[in-house]
Amino acid sequence: MELIPVPRGLVTLSDRRTETRWSVDVAPFRIAEFPVTQDVYARLTGKRPSASRGDRLPVESVTWNDAIAFCNALSVHEGATPAYRVDPDEVDAADGAGVDWDASADGYRLPTEAEWEHACRAGTAGPRYGDLDEIAWYRANSGERIRDVGGRRPNAWGLHDMLGDVWEWCWDVYDPEVYGPYRVLRGGGWFDEHWSCRASVRRRSHPTLRIDDVGFRVARSGA
Repeated sequence: MELIPVPRGLVTLSDRRTETRWSVDVAPFRIAEFPVTQDVYARLTGKRPSASRGDRLPVESVTWNDAIAFCNALSVHEGATPAYRVDPDEVDAADGAGVDWDASADGYRLPTEAEWEHACRAGTAGPRYGDLDEIAWYRANSGERIRDVGGRRPNAWGLHDMLGDVWEWCWDVYDPEVYGPYRVLRGGGWFDEHWSCRASVRRRSHPTLRIDDVGFRVARSGA
């Protein structure tokens, strides 16, 4: 899994529901070129949870909790310090409670949504980093099925499938006062219409969601 370096930047996030905007200074980090594939997930965990089968397909039908566990397992496998501390006395697998991010750790983790959007845009300011049919698998061109990673044109920083194919879990809680433990999803998926496949679109779901258009990609702190 190649990690692509992402430079520091300032990203402005927005939420249509609350009609709010806020800016985040994103430090340099690294993010995977592709979403985690079924082959990579199976080789590390011994599991194939996806509804469709194919080594180069993005792993899907994985919960936020599954993604957190994968990140820690990959860190241990590669001799890095796990990014997530999971308190066995407090953890609740149903809502993600008891999971803390150790920002000083060098291990694998989920991107924040600010990191995700900054990486997706790759220096562009429009709703997408290119023509949608060239960069993404979505309802109009996917044949209404998931597709292998890397089949569409990457953005300027070499990242594939940031839009379309599968929605991607991020670390962030969406709006705890209204939605409790719901986590942020970004990017749009293979069954979505074009308006969902934009750099700014936010989706939310419970950390136990398991569905055939949601996967994830990994990141690491530091340049």
